[in-house]
Amino acid sequence: MKPKELNRRTLERRAVEAAIWGMPIVSLDSMRQAFFRDAGAQYGDIVYLSEPADWKFLVTTPNNSTRYVYLNFNTTGGPVVAEISAASGADLFGTFLDAWQVPLTDIGRTGEDRGKGGKYLLLPPDFKGDMPAGYIPVRSQTYNGYAIFRAISKSSSAEDVAAAIALIKQMRLYPLAQAANPPQSRLIDMRGKVFDGIVRFDEGFYASLAKMVNEEPVQPRDLQMMGVLRTLGIEKGKEFKPDATTQAALKQAIRESHAWFIARLTHYGERYWPDRDWEVPVPPIGGQSGFTWEAANYFDVDSRGIGFFSFCAPPKKLGAATFYLSTFKDTDGQLLSGDKTYRLRVPPNPPVNQFWAVTVYSLDEAAFIREASRNSIDSYDQKVRKNADGSVDVNFGPTPPAGQESNWISTAPGKGWFPFFRFYGPEKPLFEKTWKLPDIEKVK
Repeated sequence: MKPKELNRRTLERRAVEAAIWGMPIVSLDSMRQAFFRDAGAQYGDIVYLSEPADWKFLVTTPNNSTRYVYLNFNTTGGPVVAEISAASGADLFGTFLDAWQVPLTDIGRTGEDRGKGGKYLLLPPDFKGDMPAGYIPVRSQTYNGYAIFRAISKSSSAEDVAAAIALIKQMRLYPLAQAANPPQSRLIDMRGKVFDGIVRFDEGFYASLAKMVNEEPVQPRDLQMMGVLRTLGIEKGKEFKPDATTQAALKQAIRESHAWFIARLTHYGERYWPDRDWEVPVPPIGGQSGFTWEAANYFDVDSRGIGFFSFCAPPKKLGAATFYLSTFKDTDGQLLSGDKTYRLRVPPNPPVNQFWAVTVYSLDEAAFIREASRNSIDSYDQKVRKNADGSVDVNFGPTPPAGQESNWISTAPGKGWFPFFRFYGPEKPLFEKTWKLPDIEKVK
């Protein structure tokens, strides 16, 4: 093999590994750019949805049953305060995360404030000052970070929805330096507007990675990867200006990386029930490590990369407030296709004390299907028809079966898809595995 070909193959191989390693921080930057570009927001602003999300809220695997809150923070100028209201008339839960999407702390009834609200103090990695009284300290190894919260109403009544939105509107985000006279945060409602925080698998991926490498401290575990990145033209303190040979290698590598993420996602989690294809959409090391992906003897870069291709904002305490399952195959063992019609029969008495939901995502983006007419069904919806025994038939396909419009979720012809089944307020029968979801069956 000639030196030129060896160099090309080395660049491509290293660029694929860089994409897998960098997936969480590039995903963070993609959401942050949507925050700036699509919402017209700046640090200190709070983006929210006054109605459950439709397809235009493009982040990885969101729900469309609750009302979302999204914010970015940056502590290069010093600590930042996030004021969270006490849960009253509705619930609020979610997580603050660092730039690598490591959960720092949860909020709400299952979080540090236990639903009583409080002032969270988001600290920079180099913070060495005295901790002021009256704050919940949140330490981070990065300067950038974000939070995603969900405001959960007791029902879909106007009164309960108003209580959930009131919780959102009481939030504030401001520098600690302004704590003596804190400003009101600007709240930006993105209802019905495109918020596109999905990673683009093109050459821009590496430009984003280079930018984030420059913004954040290098962690000791990443020193070897920093050496790899130098061969791609990504180096801390230097402008990213790849030559033509490197650009060609990056273009090929990012296509391969995208294909790798999709292929690995369909074999990612572990089966929840031995006789079902439903799986926990994250391998055990995710939750066991607190989503640092570090074990005693290794750092699971592959699992981290696949994870943040398919989701964002993991909680600090997995399964405390919610529990998710996913599946990619029908009862015949075939990958789910947007061309076909399927049915999932949800058994009676789902083990939740709040609500359940099933939501569909595109396989190539792990996001809502673009232009989808309906992407979810949940137990809030009074129009969903129940069977005589209390079970619910959820239908999936490009068009609704006759008479099943209220129980139908749309798919896109020619596109692969997968669902999440969410349990909000999961109860014992789920964890004891005495209540089971059947697999999705193709309608003949």
